[in-house]
Amino acid sequence: MKLPIVAYGDPVLKKKAVEITSEYNGLKELISNMYETMYGAYGVGLAAPQVGRSIRLFLVDTTPFA
Repeated sequence: MKLPIVAYGDPVLKKKAVEITSEYNGLKELISNMYETMYGAYGVGLAAPQVGRSIRLFLVDTTPFA
């Protein structure tokens, strides 16, 4: 499921994100949704705060630079 990407100036982008563990509720689904969102926006990286989650999580796909 594609997630909405928040716009510049959104308060979640200014918050200090909290650290999470692998036991974070719904982590696998969130990662999957973030990948779908990132590729749908033709991006190579995406951070959780960009999709409205104030947690320390980001994805990077360096394949385009190989």
